[in-house]
Amino acid sequence: MFSKEDSRKLREDFWISFGKSFPVKWTLYKTGIKGLSFKFHFNLKAAMVSIDVDTDFDQRIKVWDKLVALKSILIDDYLPNAIYEDFYTLENQKEISRIYVELNDVSIHNKNSWRETMEFLNQTMLQIEKFYEDYMDVIDS
Repeated sequence: MFSKEDSRKLREDFWISFGKSFPVKWTLYKTGIKGLSFKFHFNLKAAMVSIDVDTDFDQRIKVWDKLVALKSILIDDYLPNAIYEDFYTLENQKEISRIYVELNDVSIHNKNSWRETMEFLNQTMLQIEKFYEDYMDVIDS
């Protein structure tokens, strides 16, 4: 069992180590499209990289419909394990639309899983950013 402070420190250490191991300037929130962002997640059970559509309902549908239209391209050419969820509920009960790829059986509290997780996060986000670069004009039209 880890105290809250131990857990906080492990999380901080992981993200600092990730940033040093993969010093990439990620797009993340700077997509230029309202409500569209790319995110890293890592907790006690899994790691995830996601494309989130989190904005007012009309804009969310507009962007989501374009991502759904590109689904076969994203899966065939970039992320074969991508999962599309029209209605994804966050921990705070907020509903968004999300495309994600997950790596299970890793834990931010287990330093032995950090290298595998860092490589997964890096490779998956690189693919998301490549997809976005290639299809940004379609998504933003």
